[in-house]
Amino acid sequence: MTALTWLTPDWPAPSNVRAAVTLRPGGVSTGDFAGLNLATHVGDAPSAVVENRRRLREALQLPAEPAWLNQVHGVAVVEATPQSTPATADASIARAANQVCVIMTADCLPVLFCDRAGTRVGAAHAGWRGLVGGVLGETIKALSVDPQNLLAWLGPAIEPAAFEVGEEVREQFVNRDSVNTAAFERNARGRWQADLYELARNELRSLGVTRIYGGDFSVFADAERFFSYRRAAKTGRMATMVWLEECELGPGL
Repeated sequence: MTALTWLTPDWPAPSNVRAAVTLRPGGVSTGDFAGLNLATHVGDAPSAVVENRRRLREALQLPAEPAWLNQVHGVAVVEATPQSTPATADASIARAANQVCVIMTADCLPVLFCDRAGTRVGAAHAGWRGLVGGVLGETIKALSVDPQNLLAWLGPAIEPAAFEVGEEVREQFVNRDSVNTAAFERNARGRWQADLYELARNELRSLGVTRIYGGDFSVFADAERFFSYRRAAKTGRMATMVWLEECELGPGL
């Protein structure tokens, strides 16, 4: 049996902040979803997803069921509390220990947040629609922390070479902020190759976040480790999670 594998974000988060990104190996899904598909909405066998999520909880020793969301490429933010029917939102935050924020992706950009004091965390689903709509700003607002005191980590997303968009997408970003012009490169077809990572960095900087990490993945090109919707429309989803651990008090405290 293939072992479940994951990435640990490389960012200087406080010691009580835990985070992980799942990779494809280690699940029981087959066919188009082969590996650790964690999404219930893509057509995979429900029993396979249930088992994949069980394996995830066990392997990462999660303190609770992740607060799965019904993601719609919007900007709504909710508290990370598991519900029988997933909340319709594209970001979640947690101010208490043992609440697991989670975002599912297969090209779109997952963005994790924590504050320097380790008192709150958040996760945002930042595809191009969410980015231009302002999902990062809404998540920061919900965290209620001075952006200067936040850390952000950019997880696995589609690389510029594989992310072609039309003029209408470019216009929305350039109209939002002219600095975004440099995040688009015209290709031979007269369309544009877009850099999601650079667009996210620009947005975070404009919001006052200066501690930005990650952002060096190539989801489309790395089929062994990542699902990609642009590579194969019928595919699974990875999960990017962040949560707070209980802080242990020293003797006499």
